[in-house]
Order: sequence, then C-alpha cells, then structure tokens
Amino acid sequence: MSPHRDPASGRAGLDPFIVATGDASPRDQRDLMERPFFSLAKAKRTTPIRYASGDVQVEVFAVPEHGMATIWDADVLIWAASQIVAARNHGLDTSPFLRFMPYQLLTATGRGTGIRAYELLKKALVRLQSTSIRTTIRHDRHWRRHQFSWISEWEQLTRHDGRVEGMELVLPDWFYRGVIDRTLVLAIDPAYFRLTGGLERWLYRVARKHAGHQSRGWRFDFAHLHEKSGSLVRPSDFALQIRRLVLRQPLPGYRLTRQLDGRREILHIRPAGSCGKAVNGICIPHAGPTCTSHAGQSELRTQGAQLNLWPESQNPARNLSNIKDSNCSRSAQAGENHSAPRTGHAPAKANDRWPPKKKSGGDQ
Repeated sequence: MSPHRDPASGRAGLDPFIVATGDASPRDQRDLMERPFFSLAKAKRTTPIRYASGDVQVEVFAVPEHGMATIWDADVLIWAASQIVAARNHGLDTSPFLRFMPYQLLTATGRGTGIRAYELLKKALVRLQSTSIRTTIRHDRHWRRHQFSWISEWEQLTRHDGRVEGMELVLPDWFYRGVIDRTLVLAIDPAYFRLTGGLERWLYRVARKHAGHQSRGWRFDFAHLHEKSGSLVRPSDFALQIRRLVLRQPLPGYRLTRQLDGRREILHIRPAGSCGKAVNGICIPHAGPTCTSHAGQSELRTQGAQLNLWPESQNPARNLSNIKDSNCSRSAQAGENHSAPRTGHAPAKANDRWPPKKKSGGDQ
C-alpha cells in the first residue's frame, strides 16, 4: 500500500486507536459467529453467499481477482475486537481506526512471524477489503440494509528509507458498533486459533454462541447447519464431515453427539463435562472412508492455501476448562440466545518489537 494518505480517506476526523500490546483475551462478535459471512475453504471462492432466515438476510460477494474472505482471514477481526474490548475495559478511548504492529496480530493469533507470514497477512487484508457484505442484521426503523466491506481501508506505514513502521486499518461502522456494545461480544477459547479446519472453526463459533455454558447444550438439525454454513458441498458430504468431527471431538470446551430423530440427523453440542460421561456408541452410517464429493471447489476439502500458517497436524487435545462467559437461553431448542454476556480482560504486556527479529530456519 502507498504511504501517501488521501485527504478524503475514511480516517479523516478519526483519532487513531494505537494498540500498545497485542495481548488481550480473545473476543468474537456475536453476529459473525453463526451466520455464513466467510468462506470455509482456503481455495479461492467467488460464488456468492446468500442466506435468509426470517427477517435476517446475509449476502456476501467476492471479486474474482482475490476471492472471498475466509474464516482464517476473520482472525484479523477477532483480534481487532479483542483489542477494542480490552482497551475499553481499561477505560481507554477507542476508534474504528487502528494503528498497530503486524507482529502483535500474528503472535496473538498463533501464526508465524517470518516474511511469508507478513505476506499472507497482507493478502488476507486485501480479501477482507475486497469482500462486499449486505445484511439486514441490526437494522433500525429507518435503515433496512447495510452494505460494507470487512475493512474500509488499510495501509502499511513505511519511512523514506523503506523501513516498515507498522500498519493502519479502518473497521466498518457496522462491525465497530457491534464490538463496543458489550451485549454483542463473547469471549472465545484461545485454542480456537489452533483449529485447522474451516468447518470446525465455524462450528466452534456456533457452539460458543448457542450452547455457551448451558448444561443442556444446544441441538441442530444437520440440514439446518448446512444452510447456516454457506457451504457449497452437497448435504450428504456435509453430513459426512459432521460425523467425522463427532468422532474426532476437536472443539475446545465442547462435546459433540450425533443423534437420530427418525430419518433426521441431529447434532447435540454440550459444554465439555456437562454430560458426566464420554460420548460412546455414536451411530455411524455406512459410508466409505473418504469424501466422495464431486464439488470442484469444496468448502471442506481445501485445495490450495491462501492463509495457511498452521502445521498440517492433528488438532491439540480438547480444552476442558470452564468458559467464564456463558450464553444462556430460555430453552435448548433452535433459535437465538438473548442474554448479555459478562466481559472481562486480560492484563496487557508491552511488546514494541518492530520489525520482529528474524529467526533461522524460515517461517516460524
């Protein structure tokens, strides 16, 4: 990006929120946690997402050059939300205009700090800016639809000698207002950043929003989950992937159980330990060991890395610790949870290294 600032920039009139440390308890924006706002595949997706449920509508459009923002790109938004919440908990002023060191974001989200990691971060920012969203979520009586990009603009700051001094980005007003409203933010497990699959990342966010810390958990019909995910794969292949997640149990803090209601498959999500025993005797339909999808650009089988900074290894063991922020509801049936979560913050620690010290052996 050019270091020249346009006088007509969206930053005009905004005081920058300077991130002094990248260390903050992870926070996610509730509206983004269950609906299909992001591609679940690392392979480029240009097919639009169109989702409607009641008066809620979500449309996501990508440009062919860059593709749609992925659920891994969404880590940038989670990190930004975490910094804003932590700062406001300390009584500090915040702004949609963030100024930070890339090293802070990369280390907080569990990524490497090599040259390739910085290049992939810039590509993620490009996708976040080029992806266009239309939604009726959080409309008021005067405005029915919002249209925006995940990042209004961003810039890499460099001196005349070429030394990089940091980055700036401007968040859209729709997202920023959803972060400063404490009822619309939930704490998430830091182990989320270690989840390598797009579907399991999306499913964790669904679990955190709906099941929260309720002992009864939450139940979803497989077909309903498929619709909410925005996946391009066939429902049968989507169901197969859900069954495999039930066997692997990858979600930190949650247990998955497959149940049958006649011919309907139900996924029961509970906080870990709430059922009092391990999930045994899971019914597995007759299916081959491999996915037989003929979908060209599968949402669940990545074919090319866009932001692939994690080792191709098995996910870490489940985190069975309690989740402090609960998301209660009046029943364990499908629907929205309405109670406001408690918010908290983690103490900050100084980190002003820039650029990060290069380590031997390539990207970390």
